[in-house]
Amino acid sequence: MRRLKICLTASELAPLAKTGGLADVCSALAAYLHDNGHEVRVLLPFYSTIDTDSIDPKPVDFLQNIPIALGSHRFEFSIDTARLPGTELMIYLLRCPELYQRRGIYTSAADEHLRFVLLSRASIEMCQRMGFAPDVVHCNDWHTALVPLYLHTLYAWDKLFERTRTLLTIHNIGYQGIFNASVLPDTGLSDSAELLDQDDLTLGRINFLKTGILYAGALNTVSPTYAQEIQTEEYGMGLQHLLRARHDSLIGILNGVDYSEWDPEHDPHIPHPFSRSRLAAKKKNKQALMGELGLSFHKDHPLIGIVSRLTFQKGIDLIQQVLPEVLKRREFSIAVLGSGESRYEQFFTWLQNNYRTRVCYYRGFNNKLAHWIEAGADMLLMPSRYEPCGLNQMYSLRYGTVPIVRETGGLADSVKLYDPASQKGTGIVFRDYNKDGLVWALNSALDLYQDKKTWRSLMRNGMAEDYSWHKQGALYVELYTKLAARIG
Repeated sequence: MRRLKICLTASELAPLAKTGGLADVCSALAAYLHDNGHEVRVLLPFYSTIDTDSIDPKPVDFLQNIPIALGSHRFEFSIDTARLPGTELMIYLLRCPELYQRRGIYTSAADEHLRFVLLSRASIEMCQRMGFAPDVVHCNDWHTALVPLYLHTLYAWDKLFERTRTLLTIHNIGYQGIFNASVLPDTGLSDSAELLDQDDLTLGRINFLKTGILYAGALNTVSPTYAQEIQTEEYGMGLQHLLRARHDSLIGILNGVDYSEWDPEHDPHIPHPFSRSRLAAKKKNKQALMGELGLSFHKDHPLIGIVSRLTFQKGIDLIQQVLPEVLKRREFSIAVLGSGESRYEQFFTWLQNNYRTRVCYYRGFNNKLAHWIEAGADMLLMPSRYEPCGLNQMYSLRYGTVPIVRETGGLADSVKLYDPASQKGTGIVFRDYNKDGLVWALNSALDLYQDKKTWRSLMRNGMAEDYSWHKQGALYVELYTKLAARIG
């Protein structure tokens, strides 16, 4: 096996900085690469929200107080190093308090573009000062999507990158990094403006993600189905024509799951460990969880879990249309963990107030509770309007918690409709994004639950699935190897 040199740069990295799946993927993939003998350099902004006590960062002595001009703005940045918690991987943290001393990872401030222009530029300059010639620079989402064009323009003089190729992973095409064209001087690309999308410039804007799609050596997204979906009018978010033009360079690799974190047999967050061959303890987790949440437990009534950002993308409007009606007619309970749009938070608060012994809503995020819901719920509801990959449905499979999902993106790739006749399949899958589709899915799951033998078969099917990074990481190594072998 060839030992690859990878520079991976991203705006999120679990557990240090996380708002979604991007953080989990980057962390797990980087750890996989390191554990399998590849040389990986990971750069993450040193946000003020990062818990320094958990990592004990140390300055890299030759990467301190480096001046950089971004248009008329002058900054100094430094780079520290620390061990990524739970791994043996040393990562790098980009320190620039003027840009990263904020309350959150992302902001609506006028200088938001500068925060990620600096991340992109610093990833290249870090490699220069280290004398590290990456085979592949792996960029993630719009935040680092300018790197391919920077290597083609501002840093084209440096022979260190002569054989470096670039990969851009699109984790969610709904976020593109679109800014007013007035930021062009700040990007350092004024002398290369002809290489940017001219229609965008005419309309007075710059699209960072689109620029990355134009110039990255290869493109991938986080599930095979999503790679096809984003080439369509429905899911392409205005970039479908460009993605179709580059379809030969676009592939989908389903995200993996970190089973060292998500394993019911060794999960420190749940009171009763269990496995595929020892399922009895799952019911104990359910009973304990419902007691903790103030819900009434009945052995024949299922518990449905929802662990999600409460956004339009996640299908919460569909849940809002359907749940009150189904709760009136069927016997089941719901445990909801998440936050997001206020209208959806208000809906779940209202639902809890009207069904105090059957519905519990926890606003925000709680890692222990997320694990406990996966372990204690009988079903997990994910009726997403679109879903690039999704991870919770794969966590659920591992925990014997049957996913109820819409057939889209990574949900379609990871959950197969259960057929009672053949006893094959791992969940309940509905196709059409409408009220009737979700009502059918919920009733199908509730009906199947009453047949204990069938339900046990369904649970065990899901727990036998393998979505580990051992499998998915190998696909990235294959992609890197092919990309690095390209000449010219």
